[in-house]
Amino acid sequence: MTEIFTGLFTQQEPIPEEGIAAANVVMQHGRLHRYNTVDGEIAEVAMLEEEFAQATGADYCLAVASGGYAITTALRACGVGQGDRVLTNAFTLAPVPGAIAAVGGVPIYVGVTEQLVIDLDDLANKLDQADVLLLSHMRGHICDMERLMALCNAANVTVVEDCAHTMGASWEDIPTGRWGRFGCFSTQTYKHINSGEGGLLISNDAEAMARAIMLSGSYMMFERHRAAPTASVFAQIKYETPNISGRMDNLRAAILRPQLRHLAEQSAKWNARYDVVANGLAETPGLTLVGRDAGEKFVASSFQFLLLDWDEAAISEVISRCARRGVELKWFGAAEPVGFTSRYDSWRYAPSEPMPATDRVLASIVDMRLPLTFSLEDCAMIARIIRAEVSAVFQSNAVQP
Repeated sequence: MTEIFTGLFTQQEPIPEEGIAAANVVMQHGRLHRYNTVDGEIAEVAMLEEEFAQATGADYCLAVASGGYAITTALRACGVGQGDRVLTNAFTLAPVPGAIAAVGGVPIYVGVTEQLVIDLDDLANKLDQADVLLLSHMRGHICDMERLMALCNAANVTVVEDCAHTMGASWEDIPTGRWGRFGCFSTQTYKHINSGEGGLLISNDAEAMARAIMLSGSYMMFERHRAAPTASVFAQIKYETPNISGRMDNLRAAILRPQLRHLAEQSAKWNARYDVVANGLAETPGLTLVGRDAGEKFVASSFQFLLLDWDEAAISEVISRCARRGVELKWFGAAEPVGFTSRYDSWRYAPSEPMPATDRVLASIVDMRLPLTFSLEDCAMIARIIRAEVSAVFQSNAVQP
């Protein structure tokens, strides 16, 4: 009997009861705005910032309205403006080059390897083209951060990390987000903690974080921030930094704080599901699993594999066959952007020269969400379905050797 998977790839776990209770308290008193507090009260947002800074080991943290807003704020705080060139991954999602464009910058794309991380050799060749690298840890894949930082420091290139897919992850023992001047996180629904939309920004640079706080719309209430630089750091910055309001509210912070407390436990569950799929797909004919470096302590909320050098028709057939059996796969190789699967050559507001080695990898990437609403048995079934359909197409001679 042919197996059919019936789970929903977009269904997240419910908000924890602690989060629902905390959200009810906020709704009952009505003080949703982060600066609307009564005597003796600490805003939920301020407590979330303090707790996230402690969780990541960062000196400072700012909670904002979205992950994209976190990135644009970090870029602005680093001085990126009209016409400035910013290095970034060719393999990323549209909000990353979109953030560069939003501050008037121009993306310069850096290649991707078969491990789905930034190509450090290509980066080394392009470091003289920009003063800032917006590094995307795309889909939770983390490059050799020690080598990357050595390259960037030697070239005086500032690093801003997009950590939307790496909350709780690290390279060796240093969490992502702590390597660059800023680390930018997302709390959008499909991320590791869920408030629908939201973002978190961390830094150990007092002046840069003071600028970010002013940019977020602090209305000179920066002294109410607990995970922030001292008031003296704001002395001049408060006069020269525009308000581009994008604060997080207390309702979302209340929902997030209990989830943050359980992040390590949740991360272990994601990785267990990842391992089941990886083991189930091992040695599938024609399918390449993505390698992981020993230094990479990842947190998996999605799964990727490669169909290297397959033609478009064969990959499309795999996607269709899996869909008919209930397994929802996304392909980054399609000529037209669909959903979140756009590529660097889709973003025509920022044209780039072709990169053949990168194009080969991008043309092969198949992507799948792994929500925690899936059981380990579900993941095993998903792997069996993918394995069967990839093997069937491969063996049908649709893929030429």
